[in-house]
Formats: sequence, C-alpha cells, structure tokens
Amino acid sequence: MSLAKKALEQGEGILRLTPTWVPRSFCVPGRRIKLHPDDYYALGGNRGGIDERWFASTTSAQNGPLTSKNEGLSHAAFEDGGKTELFLLKDAIDELGAKIIGSRLWDKYKSWPMYSKFFDNMGPLPHHIHPSDEFGALTGQNGKPEAYYFPPQVNNHGGDFPYTFFGIAPGTTKDIILDCLKNFSKGDNKITNYSQAFRLQPGTGWDVPPGMLHAPGSLCTYEPQKASDIFAMYQSLVNEAIIPEELLWNATPKNRWGDYELLVEMIDWDLNVNPNLMDNHYMEPKPVHAVEEMHAAGYHENWICYRSRDYSAKELTVYPGQTVVIKDNAAYGFIMMQGYGKMGVWDIETPALIRFGQLTHDEYFVSEDAAKAGVKITNLSKTDPIVMLKHFGPDNPDLVVL
Repeated sequence: MSLAKKALEQGEGILRLTPTWVPRSFCVPGRRIKLHPDDYYALGGNRGGIDERWFASTTSAQNGPLTSKNEGLSHAAFEDGGKTELFLLKDAIDELGAKIIGSRLWDKYKSWPMYSKFFDNMGPLPHHIHPSDEFGALTGQNGKPEAYYFPPQVNNHGGDFPYTFFGIAPGTTKDIILDCLKNFSKGDNKITNYSQAFRLQPGTGWDVPPGMLHAPGSLCTYEPQKASDIFAMYQSLVNEAIIPEELLWNATPKNRWGDYELLVEMIDWDLNVNPNLMDNHYMEPKPVHAVEEMHAAGYHENWICYRSRDYSAKELTVYPGQTVVIKDNAAYGFIMMQGYGKMGVWDIETPALIRFGQLTHDEYFVSEDAAKAGVKITNLSKTDPIVMLKHFGPDNPDLVVL
C-alpha cells in the first residue's frame, strides 16, 4: 500500500500537512507567521526573507532560477512505529484523485486547483497585477484571482503601511498608465498617484480578480487563490527600494519584453476604474448558518472569502470545552489560528513558535468524504476557543453568499 493510502486510512480521511515556507527576494518579513526569529533567512540571504507560508499547495513557487526543488509544494506526514515519512500532497492527489478531493473537482480539473497562504510583509508590496487565464496562457500559466482576509491572531501590529492600493482612479487614461510603465527604469514611476488606498481592518477582507492592479498593505494576510503564482510588478519604487525591471516583465513571454502596450492590455480597465470598488470587493464575515443555532451547538462559523467561484474560505470557532460535528460538502485544507484539541483521530494545536523544518499539528487536509461525513472537533481548553481557517476549491456547493 502506498504512503498516501496509508496516511489517508490512518487519518480517517484527513491528511496531516507540514509547514511550507516560501521566501521572496523582494520582500522584508513582517515576522508574524510564528517562524523562529533565527530562521527567516534559513534559505540564505540571496533568496530573501521568508515572508510566506503556503497551505494545501500543489502549486510550485515561481521564484526564479534559484528556486529550490518542491518550493511551495505542501508535504503530508505519515508516522508509523516512531518513523515519520513525508510525501507531496500533489503526488497523493495525482494518485488517489477523487478519494481526496472528490469526483466533482477531480473529473473537471484532475488536480487540486487552489491553495492558500500567509503573506507577511513588513511594508507594502508594489502595485502589481495577476493576469487572467487569457494572458497567463502566453507564458503557459493559469491566471490568478485571489482573496484577502486579515486574521486578528497574527495582526498584533500592522507593519509599516496597513493600507492597500486598489485599481486605477476614475478619469485616469490608458496613456497615463502607459507612460508610468515606460518610466519604470527611471526611478519612481509614480503609478500609485493614479490609484486609491483603503485602510485594512483585521477581521475583514477583499476579493481581487485577475487583471486588477493592487499594492497589498502590511497586514499579515490569509490569501486563498487559484493554483498559480503568476504576477507582474507595475510599480518601480516602494519604501525607497527599487524593484528589478525583470519583475515588470515577469508575466510576459520573452519575445514580448518591451511591449508596454501588452502590459496595459493585461489590465481589466473597467474593473480597475470602477468608482465603487469597496461595494464590489470588500468582504466582512457572514455567518454560515443561523447564529443562535450555531451558538447553541457550541460553535460559530463565518464565510470570510465568498465573492469568487474559484475558491472560498470559512473561519470556524469552537468554544471552550465544546465538542461539535461540522459537515461540509467539499474537500478543504485548514490552518489552526488559536487553541488546541482533537479533530477526528488527530491532535490539533496552535504553536507559538516554529523552527524551520519542524513538524507541527496545525495544518491538515480534509478529504471530501470525511467533510461530508462530518468531522468531530473537541476543544480541550477551558478558556481558549479553537479558531481555524478553512480553504475550499472552486464552485463550493455550500457557497450561496456572493
């Protein structure tokens, strides 16, 4: 029997995942994702600081020629007789398919088509874009919609700039943006002069479709997204740091480098100049069921990412001392944010500090069969709630709030 089969059987349909750390050479870690202070540059200074942790990922990180093997890919752990063996979640899904993610997703995608992450930067990122599938195909990649949620548990401080620029200010012309792009190598191309920023609030979120310019702020962010790592940086100077010009062309085929008009074409113009961005893309939590019924049963669950059909996410809280059975009609990954207890056969706990390479009990993947049958969660604390964030794939049949 394969490792994946043994692990799925051992976990009664739930796989234990290991921490997946990802560096970014253009980022400064915000140091809020519980990695040990000595380990933020564990992959070497030339790789940059670790400011991301990826969840339920079968997507490789696109970090240039220095990218290490399996970077960005989640591993699952199988323990037997005191021995721990690791295998890729991607390999397990390739092998077992519908037994893990369900026939609905397997028949359509033949893969797990999303992942989530913590993005944890001390300062803001450059104004950038994730192209649509149409433009992603130019470099053989998927487009990438994504969503943000700002968990209170990892936002004890807001970093240097807890504001995110979204879109393009109404009245801005394509020629103005074209000039900004052509001035990329001249220092500050001032593209955010033609955008608008919104203050970020823990416990809320945003939806960011492909083709939308955005410059994420410095809150630690939980990001469900489509299975892709495609991006292009359109801003040349951030926090007095110069952005390498090759990142402007990062989503462009080599034979189109220098084609600034193509960069403008990648922008979904109507989406970006919409004067009501907050109405269409801001998200406050919405209860999954009637609040009184949930509280009487010992828990509370909110939709936190619900404006896209490519992914969705929930925040589940189980109150101290309570035991609940939670059913979902789709497979999901989850990350523990607070508390400890049991989930099925597994211990679940929220570590305070993690060494690079250390195994944890804070991340799991729940197969569709296990989700539909219902997972039993017991909060073993008398005072602390269990809080977990759950990330789902496309077309979640339970998602009715948009």
